[in-house]
Amino acid sequence: MRLTLPVGENARMSSTPFSARGAVDLGALTAARQNQQRAEAALASAPAGVVIDVTTDSFQAEVIDRSMTVPVVLDLWAEWCGPCKTLSPVLERLAAEYGGRWVLAKVDVDAEQQIAAAFQVQSIPSVFAVVKGQPVPLFQGAYPETQIRQVLDELLKVAAEQGVSGALDGEPAEQLADEPLPEPPADPRFDAAYDAIEAGDWIAAEQAYRAVLAADPTDPDAAAGLALVGLYGRTSQVSEPVGADDAAGRLLLADFAALRNDWPAAFDLAIGVVRLTAGEEREAARLRVVDYFLLAADDPSVPKARSALASALF
Repeated sequence: MRLTLPVGENARMSSTPFSARGAVDLGALTAARQNQQRAEAALASAPAGVVIDVTTDSFQAEVIDRSMTVPVVLDLWAEWCGPCKTLSPVLERLAAEYGGRWVLAKVDVDAEQQIAAAFQVQSIPSVFAVVKGQPVPLFQGAYPETQIRQVLDELLKVAAEQGVSGALDGEPAEQLADEPLPEPPADPRFDAAYDAIEAGDWIAAEQAYRAVLAADPTDPDAAAGLALVGLYGRTSQVSEPVGADDAAGRLLLADFAALRNDWPAAFDLAIGVVRLTAGEEREAARLRVVDYFLLAADDPSVPKARSALASALF
């Protein structure tokens, strides 16, 4: 069974909090947290069982058997996957809003490799549906919510054609998608930073984030924002060098690797500068690596880079 999707090209998202320069990218630093808050609020009033965690042992009962009466949407994710943390809360909230017309089954591909292999998963997040025991590929990557709704509505039509039009509790469910929950309130502390970013004023944006950190030195969003605008500021007016023989040039190469989300290369270059320098140059390189840790928090290369930095320093 094939599902024709009413959407355009796959919209993949970076595995880091940014993918290109601009205010939208910086807003993604807090998007996952806001999405999770909205998902938790929706699930609090949703029918029990609209979102479940699935293992290899429970797959037959929770997915295959259940799909005979209600469509089951599979969210294949992993803890280290940044886009997964953006997409999963959106799917959870939509599962609640649709009121049991479909069930969201979450699969940790690291823990449940047999399921990932069965669906031939090449990248995550990957989203499939199962209808009457048959897999239906939906999309890969973190799609915009409007397109996800289109995909889900099309899935429900296809499922109904196959005789699967039930609901989680056995009764037809009224779709609640027309009653969206209110957006979480914006944090006014970051207004000045966002305004500066929209104007391309990286210095003013940096000052705005430093002001937030002066009041709360532990604020993670301000720290990540400061690291991000620093990266943009250093690279916005220069071209990527072909090669570099000095510390500053190698750090610039590391910055451009970070812009490409090539974190292993970024860490190797910056930590290499730590090893080869001393004094102020070494401290500048160390701080650059610390910034990368903030921006690449979910990347699997981070633990190895932390060990490499410790070795370079001590």
